[in-house]
Amino acid sequence: MSTGPSESPAALRACWHPVAYAADVARAPCATLLLGEPLVLWRDAADAVHAFRDVCVHRGTALSLGCVEGDELVCAYHGWRYRGDGACTAIPQLAEPTRVPARARAVAYPAQERYGIVWAALEPPPRPLPEVPELDDPAWRAVRTGPFAWTCDASRQVENFTDFGHFAFVHEGLLGDRRRAVVAPHEVRVDGPVLSYAYGRPDAPNTEAFPVFAAEARKDAMRRTRYALHLPYTIVEHIDWGGSDGLIYFFASQPVARDRCLGYCVVARNYNLEQPDDVIQAFERTIFGQDQRVVESQRPDRVPFDVAAELHLTFDAVAVAYRRAMRAHGFGS
Repeated sequence: MSTGPSESPAALRACWHPVAYAADVARAPCATLLLGEPLVLWRDAADAVHAFRDVCVHRGTALSLGCVEGDELVCAYHGWRYRGDGACTAIPQLAEPTRVPARARAVAYPAQERYGIVWAALEPPPRPLPEVPELDDPAWRAVRTGPFAWTCDASRQVENFTDFGHFAFVHEGLLGDRRRAVVAPHEVRVDGPVLSYAYGRPDAPNTEAFPVFAAEARKDAMRRTRYALHLPYTIVEHIDWGGSDGLIYFFASQPVARDRCLGYCVVARNYNLEQPDDVIQAFERTIFGQDQRVVESQRPDRVPFDVAAELHLTFDAVAVAYRRAMRAHGFGS
C-alpha cells in the first residue's frame, strides 16, 4: 500500500526531487506523485515551470484535468484560474469574478528546471542541486534515459547504485565477470549530506550490441569511478579509463510513494559524440531491467536504515555509510 505524505519523514519534504524530464512538461498540465502527494506540473507563457498540489481548493478537483491559458492554470470543473504563485485570479461564478476570497489559492511548491529535469520540493530546500558542469558543457553529449519505474522505495533504487558486488552476477558480460567478483577495499568520506568514494575495477569490454564505453577501454582496462552520493536520492558518477575520455552518470530517484519510485538517469560523454542516443538508451534499459528484477524482490521494499537489520560485510561500506547518513539527517527511520 502506498504511503501518504504525512507518513514520509519531514526532512524528505525539504529536498529537491526529480518529478519529470523537462521535455515531457509542456503547456498541457501533467500529473505526478511526490512522496504520496499529488502534483500537477505546467508551464506558463514564458515557459517557466510550476508545480502545484493537484487539488483545486474549491471542490478538490484535479487541476491536471484543466488547461493553461496565458500565465494561468484553469480548473476543468468550474473554471477557476490560478497564476504561477498559486493565487486565484478569477472565479467565473461571481458577479465580480476578480473579487476572490483570500483563501482561494492553489498550493504552489518550489520548482525548477535543470539538467533536462524538472525538480520540485514540498517545503523550501535548504541546499541547492549538485553542480555538474559537464552536463551544461557543449563538449559533452548528454543523453536522457528512462525514467525507470520500479515498485520499491527510492532508497532501494539508489542503494543498488552503491553496490559493487552485484556487477559480476547481475550484469555479467556487460559490466562484470563472475570470475573476477572480488570487491577491492574502498573508503567512504562523509561530508554532511554528501558521501564521496572512489572505486577502480576491471571493466568488461564493449559488446557489438552496446559499444558505449570509450575506445581506450580494453578487456583488461581499469574503470575508475568517482562517486558523490547526495542525500537522499541523487548520485553523480565521474568515470574514466586513465585517459582523456570521460563518462558521467547523473542519477536521481523520484520517491513517488513508499512502494514506488521513478529513476531518472542522464548519461554524458566527451567521446563518440556522433553515436545515436538510442545506443546508450537501449544499454541503460537493459542494465536497469536486470537490476529491477532483483531489487523489486528485496524485502522489505524500503532500505532498513538500522544497520543491524541486514548482514553487512566489508565490501558493503557504501551501503552502511548511506544508511547511517540517512538516519543522521532524518531521511530514514
